[in-house]
Amino acid sequence: MQVNFIKCHGSGNDFPLVDARDGTVAEGDWPAIARALADRAGPVGGDGLLLLTAGDGDHAFGMRMFNSDGSEAETCLNGLRCVARAGFERLALDTANVMLKTSEARVARDPDLAPGVVTIRETAGPATRDVNRWPLLGAGAEIVEAPIAMLGSDRAFTAIAIPNPHLITFVEAVDEAELVAIGAICEAAPDWLPNRANVSFVEVRDAGLFVRTFERGVGLTNSCGSAMAASTYAACLTDRAAFGREIAVFNRGGLVRAQAEVDGMVRLSGNATVEWAGTITVDPAIPRAHDLVVTARFDAERLAWSKAVETLCGQAG
Repeated sequence: MQVNFIKCHGSGNDFPLVDARDGTVAEGDWPAIARALADRAGPVGGDGLLLLTAGDGDHAFGMRMFNSDGSEAETCLNGLRCVARAGFERLALDTANVMLKTSEARVARDPDLAPGVVTIRETAGPATRDVNRWPLLGAGAEIVEAPIAMLGSDRAFTAIAIPNPHLITFVEAVDEAELVAIGAICEAAPDWLPNRANVSFVEVRDAGLFVRTFERGVGLTNSCGSAMAASTYAACLTDRAAFGREIAVFNRGGLVRAQAEVDGMVRLSGNATVEWAGTITVDPAIPRAHDLVVTARFDAERLAWSKAVETLCGQAG
C-alpha cells in the first residue's frame, strides 16, 4: 500500500505522521506499518508512528501512537504536539480537545519558542499515583521516593502515570548503563509489571530538569514527552520544584517549558517541527517499507530548531 506521511519531531522525538482520518487502512495493519516506518535501518526511521485520527462530538480530532516495536502507547506528549499542529492546519483551528487512547488533552498554538519554531501548548493529566492500575504489583498502592525491590537497585523511585506509566529517580549524574539495565528489567514485562513502564533518570540543574529515559517499546531515547511531564510532576511532589511555577525541562533532543499543578494536570509547551514529507510503499505482511519519494523539504524549520537548541539548551550545561 502507498502511505503518505510527514516526518516531524517534538523536542527531538521524531516520527512519521500519517493522516488516518479516512479510516481506509485496516486496523490490524497499523502495528506492522509502525514497525516498517519507524525501523531505524529502513528508509524513514523514528521513535514510533503517529496517527491523526477522526474526532467526535467532544474532540476536534484524535491521536494514536505506535511504538517502534508495534505496541500502542496510551499517549506521547512530544508526538501530541506534532499531531495537534497537523490537525490545526487541516481543520483551520488554533485550539482543540484531542482524543487519546485512554484519556484526552487540550492543545493550543503558543508563541514561538524561538524564531521560526512552531510551538504548541498541551495540557494533559491528571497524573496519578495508583500503581495498581498499571499494574505494578508487590510495592504498595503508591511509590513516592522509595526503592522498588524487584528492580535490584537501591535508588528511590517515584511512580507516576500520565497516562503512560513512569518510574522516575533523581540522580546526581545520569549513568546510562545503569538506566538501560533497569529499563531492560521493565521492558521484559515481568509478572509484577506485565504492561512494562518507562524509566527516567533526572538531574536537577540550575537551569531546570535534565531527563534521560528508557522508553517502553523503544529503548534509550533522546526524548520522551510524557517522561518530561511525569518528571516535572514528580519534582514538585518531592519538593525539588514548585507546583504552579514554570520550569525548563531538557533532554538530549531539546527542551520544553513545563508546569505542574497540585491537581495533577501538567502543561508542556514545545516545538512541533516538520522536516520533510514523503510517500512510501509499505508491505504490512513482511513488514517492510520501500520506494520512498520525498515530496517536500522544510529546511527553514529544521534550521530554526537547530539554532534554538544551540541557543536555549546551552544554558542546561
